[in-house]
Amino acid sequence: MLRLSKKMLFAIEAVLDIAYHSGSAPVQSREITRRQGIPRRYLEQALQHLVRSNILTGVRGPRGGYRLARERRRISIGDIVRVVREMEANSNKIEDAPGSALGHKVVRPLWLELQGELMQRLDTLSVDDLCDRAEQADIVSEGRQNLDFTI
Repeated sequence: MLRLSKKMLFAIEAVLDIAYHSGSAPVQSREITRRQGIPRRYLEQALQHLVRSNILTGVRGPRGGYRLARERRRISIGDIVRVVREMEANSNKIEDAPGSALGHKVVRPLWLELQGELMQRLDTLSVDDLCDRAEQADIVSEGRQNLDFTI
């Protein structure tokens, strides 16, 4: 069942942060925590799942951090949501929950139908689209400020 959980918000914000604020160096989790206010215990767990799902790549070492595994236009919000849904898969299984005939035969199928429509919409939105929205909202990119193109 699709629900907007803290983990889902944190994962989307973390990927967007990496895409929007990345410069030449990988983005460190402490920088994401500072900018987004995401608790590190949630963040590290989400980042590791995103790395395993080939949305992010992890860079080891003292100057390590995270980068996008693909171009930001090739990562959909639906991709990120699916990773979080898999993380949360063992909790709140609606199919196993008790309920009435109306609930099982009318309400839950409706909810699943709406969930499918929402996922289709999320698949059409890329991380690049959200970066464009951040620019339109006049949010300053720290990574772009630190780039120096002087020759």
